[in-house]
Amino acid sequence: MAGKRFILGFILGAASVSFSWFHVQTAYAACGAVTCFVVVGSQQQVPQAGLLTFNTIYNYTPMRLLDGTTGVIPAIDQHDQRMILDHHREIRSITQTVTFDLNYGITDRLGIQVTIPYLWRTHKHIDGLGEENGGRGELVPFKDTGIGDVTFTGKYNILPMLRGTVVAGFGVQVPTGSTSARDEAGHVMEAPGQLGKGQVGLIGSLYQSYELIPQRLSQFFYGSYRHTFRNNDGYQFGDEYSLNLGASGVPLTSASWLVLIGQFHWRYMVHDNMSASLERSARPGDPVFPGDPISIDPAILNRSIPNTGSTYFAFSPGFQVNVGELIDTPLTKMTSAYFYAQLPIERDSNNNLAQGTSYIFGLTRSFQLTQAGS
Repeated sequence: MAGKRFILGFILGAASVSFSWFHVQTAYAACGAVTCFVVVGSQQQVPQAGLLTFNTIYNYTPMRLLDGTTGVIPAIDQHDQRMILDHHREIRSITQTVTFDLNYGITDRLGIQVTIPYLWRTHKHIDGLGEENGGRGELVPFKDTGIGDVTFTGKYNILPMLRGTVVAGFGVQVPTGSTSARDEAGHVMEAPGQLGKGQVGLIGSLYQSYELIPQRLSQFFYGSYRHTFRNNDGYQFGDEYSLNLGASGVPLTSASWLVLIGQFHWRYMVHDNMSASLERSARPGDPVFPGDPISIDPAILNRSIPNTGSTYFAFSPGFQVNVGELIDTPLTKMTSAYFYAQLPIERDSNNNLAQGTSYIFGLTRSFQLTQAGS
């Protein structure tokens, strides 16, 4: 029992170091940034008692404009509580993420998970439409690197079965990521482009898996819901719903180290919301063009941000190599590596940047740190 308390304390202590990164600031404008997502069973399951599973996942997610969209979106000035319609045009965004994910089995049915993302983000947009450069705006790049929002999740195996499992999870997303990074023009970057959300989020999840053919073919399902509270600048990220359905199989009896995996993903994100007045950029034909934005409604109200939110449906083919079965050494024991390509099928990003083909590489290593009953 003392060993279990030590391991649990170590996980919480290591993750809590990231709390020193926490601070809340303003954001400017309203572009989008997301990361791709796949179901990795070692993340969603509850490890057996005393087992520590460590995932390292690299995620490459480009975002671009879809055909037939302009990418012209509002600016959000949180400091002065202003929403300015048609103020800048999106060009592209690339997010690279390395996620460190630790899972520990407190008992055979109860586990704890700590997820720590580290991000590299680059972004370009045309800022100041209707104002700068004769109303054409100016190109403004942005980049930032650092830790994102850390998530702590408790998981419980509510229906343990010989050939399957059903796991319910409840997570708290802590605002450890930066929200104050500035673009090359010196403006504080828009909230969705920042590495953190600036406020606590709550995440509920349900994971189910079942062996259709024992040790040969399995199906799995994962669903989650996230709600993030309004931050100190009056900005609130929209709720996120996601559903994932897939199957994994061993293609050859003589090669049980190789597992082929396919999964479908659906994600719906509600519009973000902001406490702000409403303006629009000057247009050709306006007496003030080029010049300052034109006021529409000076009242500070909670307003939905029209070019945020999205619907996304994708398919991810991939494979997993159970390294310990391919190369039998103490170093490779309980180790696996995997790769996925996430291919968009249908996307609606409300005239904003949309997620393109993404790639995920991962490595999983498990360690039996304590024995049951110790």
